[in-house]
Amino acid sequence: MNIQSLRQRALFLIGIGAVWNVFEAVVALWSALTVTSVALLAYGLDSVIEIFAGTMLLWRFWKEREDEDKVVEKKAIRVIGITFFILAAFIIFQSSATFLGWLARPQESLSGILLTISSAVIMTILFVYKSKLAVQLGSRALRAEAYESLICDLQDVVVLIGLGLNSVFGWWWADPLMALMLIPLLVKEGWESIHG
Repeated sequence: MNIQSLRQRALFLIGIGAVWNVFEAVVALWSALTVTSVALLAYGLDSVIEIFAGTMLLWRFWKEREDEDKVVEKKAIRVIGITFFILAAFIIFQSSATFLGWLARPQESLSGILLTISSAVIMTILFVYKSKLAVQLGSRALRAEAYESLICDLQDVVVLIGLGLNSVFGWWWADPLMALMLIPLLVKEGWESIHG
């Protein structure tokens, strides 16, 4: 398969991810505001960051010529890496504010549970295909964006655990605690994206 065909596949997968993330962001942010869930709010904002990362990758693959513009690649990878740190900082702030009682305690959310289950399936599929294409194209930017899909997948599991514990046992603190468990992974991926 030639490079142009691989790029078109990458654009298609990135586009699917972007469309899903718009839907996911709207539902997650609406649900988060309804039930005051830190994990769902972080989840929705992560979707917004993923939309941004997807847009950067669309720009990268659209702009790149056959001679592979490494400047575009480096800019895209740096911006995507920064988004990991932004999300980590937001989760720390939001979870701390909830634990300190500055924000209302999270309530149960059936829509959040259904959304995270659906997203886990979609993001796993996107991660697998984007990772394969990243290797074939030799693209660190596509690899980083694929890992954002994986982190979204891991976040799905973490958010699902927090929402589930809150729904079943009324453990409101599980919501922000589960969100905080993502911090090491976010920082690691952000660092590796920026510094290679």
